[in-house]
Amino acid sequence: MRLSTDSLARACALHPWRTVGIWLAVVVLSMGITAVLLGDVLTSEGEVTSATDSRRGYDLLAERFPTSAEELEREPSEVVVVSVEDGTVDDLGRQRLDAFAEELRQAGATAVIGPFDEGGEELVSRDRSAAAFRVALGVDGEENVAPVVDAVERLDAEPGLDAALTGELALEEDFGRLSEEDLQEGELFFGAPAALIVLLLVFGTVVAGVVPLVLAVLAIVVALALTALVGQVFELSIFVTNMIFGMGLALGIDYSLFILSRFREERAEGREKLDAIVTAGATASRAVLFSGAAFVLAMTGLELVPNTIMRSLATGAILVGIVSVVAALTLLPAVLSLLGDRLNSLRIPFFGRAAAGAESRFWGRIVTVVMRHPAASLTAAVALLVAAAVPVLALETGTAGISTLPDRFESKQGFELLNREFPGQTTDPVQIVVEGDASSPDVRAAVDRLKEEVVQRPILGEPEEETSSGGDLVALTVPVAGDAVSPEAVAAVRDLRAETIPAAFAGVDAEVFVTGDTAEDVDYYDVMNAWLPIVFAFVLGLSFVLLTVAFRSIVVPATAIAMNLLSVGAAYGLLVLVFIKGVGNELFGFQQVEIVEAWVPLFLFAVLFGLSMDYQVFLLSRIRERYTQTGSSDEAVSFGVGSTARLITGAALIIIAVFAGFARGDLVMFQQMGFGVAVALFIDATIIRSVVVPATMTLLGRWNWYLPSWLGWLPDVHVEGHEEEIEPSPAPTAGS
Repeated sequence: MRLSTDSLARACALHPWRTVGIWLAVVVLSMGITAVLLGDVLTSEGEVTSATDSRRGYDLLAERFPTSAEELEREPSEVVVVSVEDGTVDDLGRQRLDAFAEELRQAGATAVIGPFDEGGEELVSRDRSAAAFRVALGVDGEENVAPVVDAVERLDAEPGLDAALTGELALEEDFGRLSEEDLQEGELFFGAPAALIVLLLVFGTVVAGVVPLVLAVLAIVVALALTALVGQVFELSIFVTNMIFGMGLALGIDYSLFILSRFREERAEGREKLDAIVTAGATASRAVLFSGAAFVLAMTGLELVPNTIMRSLATGAILVGIVSVVAALTLLPAVLSLLGDRLNSLRIPFFGRAAAGAESRFWGRIVTVVMRHPAASLTAAVALLVAAAVPVLALETGTAGISTLPDRFESKQGFELLNREFPGQTTDPVQIVVEGDASSPDVRAAVDRLKEEVVQRPILGEPEEETSSGGDLVALTVPVAGDAVSPEAVAAVRDLRAETIPAAFAGVDAEVFVTGDTAEDVDYYDVMNAWLPIVFAFVLGLSFVLLTVAFRSIVVPATAIAMNLLSVGAAYGLLVLVFIKGVGNELFGFQQVEIVEAWVPLFLFAVLFGLSMDYQVFLLSRIRERYTQTGSSDEAVSFGVGSTARLITGAALIIIAVFAGFARGDLVMFQQMGFGVAVALFIDATIIRSVVVPATMTLLGRWNWYLPSWLGWLPDVHVEGHEEEIEPSPAPTAGS
């Protein structure tokens, strides 16, 4: 038996119980693997894997200031602030503060430095209304965060006291918890139910509407297990689970939707059940295979980016994309064989009367108007999309820091209390590392000049200096007022690197590196921005090749790429308009911020390109199929758009619902991602598919299928299927 999507569909349909049994066994095994392995491979940390200024600084600090295991265990990472509402910490008494420090140790803190301990003189505020504790939770202190927070909350509950904790581990804990909350509330309680409602309306029957959702859930379960196995090789970001749930629902439902609709269409035309399954396998399944390939290629572009979070997100999306395709090509034919016409059971009033595969009257009228006036329609649509993209010129990227967290989180409360009682202090200082002879007069003078310049910056505090035992490294620790990843802090680090340090060390034999959380984020932004055009070129190039092979045309992929770039550009512009400019953000319940998350533009491009290619391949495959049968380009375009509009609109609404679940969350990064994907797909499924595609293809006519003669050796894969083909009119050649 030749290996093809239709032969695979036939084999699975002829042996449905065997196929379903294999899938059930895989799902049960996957649930066990996920339960045992997944939790240990996820991390809330992310880092740039390429060589950066901040990484070099960290390496030098670790090399020249070696720290023993015991010292690492006792190195403070958190700060607890205790404020007295009426009076001073002296009124509270040393005995009570010492007792609280002991409570922290009992809760799991490996070291606590209080205001009355040696080295704790600066841990009392200027007006003595507040005291601070430096707290260490150990090298693997994630498990100690919750008990320590409980101890702080017990103190905070005492009358007349305000106590809160902030720091690296507390922030990671809160971001992780908020991510889980957003996933549960957005995807499970909003995205999935909304997707089911759309499916019921699209298919008009309960059974047909439930099947794609069930297959999507199974794909998610298997993908989570594969992620757990991949995690045995390298750690993955906790956000990979959000990606798997979101993309699993979107892709799993979409792929099943296309194949199910084709099966119902063939049955409505009188084909026997097995023949209808095989025909769907030869046409819609083949389009799904190419759609999945385009999506995987788009997400593979993100694997190139030297950042662990981006690679984690890409890995999760690729795995769930592959599993979704395999499920659609194998499990779905088996389910269709078992259900047969029972797929149409439990019809929904009014919506259940829609004939499978019938052309949409609403979209058909729009396409008719567009094809009568293609030039005017195309000009108006492109002008609208370009106008929507204009705000992208004001795009600024960065990171949502602790200040964007909801007030209910402990780390946010501690951050605000620390800034109120100890202005100018932070748990995330900037570190300036000077590699050179510390005893040299030139180096010494340069360090002094640098310290004088640093204190002139309003956001930076008084530097603390430390010299390595070998005298070859000077480390300056500089406090940062407020949020360490605020635009002001980022600007201060950029200024240090670009202006202040080069001026202070001009002509001095020393290398200077700026590190710390702020500098690390600056390097991260620069990496994201630097890789954006590379990922664009990679994804666009491979997609062009794939679509050229799929449709044996260089015009189709060129126009498809141009259309996708239009929708991506419009999404970028609207993202800036809503989140940075604040136009309509309150209407959606979004925060107005000064930046767009640095990873969002890059991620948005790859995801939007991959998802929109699903619609493009499905639509073009129907157009190509009709063109192959009739030889008429206009008739093929009219039929293709009209017959797929209802499905594509439904598929887009499903993905919009899924990503709207992300946008409903409190994490501003997910708000931006969810809004960006949702608005771009809305544009793609309406303006692009109903106006730009038919207008462009009408204007191009038979040139849509132009393939230079020197590319005639390309394989003819028949992505549109191979049923009832007739020889079409010849496409134009270079000399015609």
